[in-house]
Amino acid sequence: MQTVETLNEGLKREYTLTIPFSEIEARVDKQLKEIAPQVRMPGFRPGKVPTNLVRKMHGEAMEQEQVNKAIQEGIQSAISENELRPAMQPEIDMPDDWESGKDIKLSMKVEVLPEIPEAKIDGIKLERLTVEAGDKAVEDAIARMAEDQKSYEAAAKTYKAKEGDQVIIDFVGKVDDEPFEGGTGEGMPVTIGSGQLIPGFEDQLVGVKANDEKQVKVTFPDEYNVDYLKGKDAVFDVTVGEVRKPVDAKPDDEFAKSLGLEGIDQLRELMKGQVEQELNGLTRTHMKRKLLDKLAGDHDFPVPPSMVEAEFGQIWQQLEQESAQEEDPEAARKEMEAEKDDYKKIAERRVRLGLLLSEIGQKNGVQINQNEMNQLLAQAAQRYPAEQREQFIEYIRQDPMAAAQLRAPLYEDKVVDWLFDKAEITDRTVTREELEAAIEAEEEETPKPAAKKAPAKKAPAKKTAAKSTSTAKKAPAKKPAAKTTAAKKPAAKKAPAKKAPAKKAPAKKAAAAKDESES
Repeated sequence: MQTVETLNEGLKREYTLTIPFSEIEARVDKQLKEIAPQVRMPGFRPGKVPTNLVRKMHGEAMEQEQVNKAIQEGIQSAISENELRPAMQPEIDMPDDWESGKDIKLSMKVEVLPEIPEAKIDGIKLERLTVEAGDKAVEDAIARMAEDQKSYEAAAKTYKAKEGDQVIIDFVGKVDDEPFEGGTGEGMPVTIGSGQLIPGFEDQLVGVKANDEKQVKVTFPDEYNVDYLKGKDAVFDVTVGEVRKPVDAKPDDEFAKSLGLEGIDQLRELMKGQVEQELNGLTRTHMKRKLLDKLAGDHDFPVPPSMVEAEFGQIWQQLEQESAQEEDPEAARKEMEAEKDDYKKIAERRVRLGLLLSEIGQKNGVQINQNEMNQLLAQAAQRYPAEQREQFIEYIRQDPMAAAQLRAPLYEDKVVDWLFDKAEITDRTVTREELEAAIEAEEEETPKPAAKKAPAKKAPAKKTAAKSTSTAKKAPAKKPAAKTTAAKKPAAKKAPAKKAPAKKAPAKKAAAAKDESES
């Protein structure tokens, strides 16, 4: 194979790869010799089928297979020989007019990771804001738990439902006067004002009574998780079975026993541990953001535009989902558009910090062991239905990029912990309100995102930091396909009548400001 560099500009590289057809022929001949003894054909003894007949029967398919293998190996060889560190998957272009018997000429475009300067990590000073888990904090937590555990009791038949009440409904949903899959339900409890259903549905249940029949008219959001329902107008025929009023739970011995505990004292003991864990998480979030601020301010180097664009795409997608849940989605969308350039800068910051943390971790021996990776896989697989979990695990194991994305948050936290150990830390005791205000102030001033990817430092031939043929053009029927099909990521179950609940954005740039350390 011949490799010729045609562009070397900044972080962009382009190459022309030429694979002689004689190499493909040699590969096919070798494969024929290997499989001919195993071929069975009427009129011939086992293992005695002539090679020319085997070629006639299977030659075209074998040629396509060997072309694909030669392309993949050629691309990995080019990456290895030129000591490239791909930032994203290379873009491969194979001419549409290629024919059997001709040499294969490919173009490969790839963005490489930048040379990252020596990290300035000596002399970092951080302040750790701590909050004591006192009795009041524990009692407040128990009170919140009791609020969340409220029960409901049946209201009078003449009682009109209001926000906070629970309504038991049967419903049939229709689009264009036709029922749609997943749009029918019976005995479904809906708490008015909970945001459980698509926008506008619950609002129309205010004022209903037991045995009422009502038509609820809604429009599915453009970001809905079922494609054929996106933006569609729908009508739900609703029958109200019962209206229930909330009954507050009292944080006492009886409440604790309803949770399977001996009494309120045991609940207080358990809640103290949870409160301490929660407060420690807030402390770490604040300190991590201060650390990332320090690193971002001290380091500036070029980052691959393709990585920035991919990161921006994730930010923008989350913002679109959040804006659709606001009271005025149109106004939220306009605000997003007005701040689009700010979000692009945030994406660039995320990528730069991710590359920097990855470099720091690799140079200082920070690693994720196999047990930790297995735990990550098992936890991630739990988000899928039982029948899809093995498929998801196989997908992650086959796709190095997907595995890197799964590892990245844990790897980042391990690098951050390593930096904490190295930093000079002073402690200051504050109230929970002061700590939360400090975190929120940082979100308002400058979002503190952390990059999600920790790319491998090297891209050896068999470690495809960039899977070789993922962006190759689709070949015509008689041209070998240059695209390798990866295992598909299993899709999550869909619930057409419901929308997936999502947290409201507490600050203006919540999607961009979200820090992995909060999870």
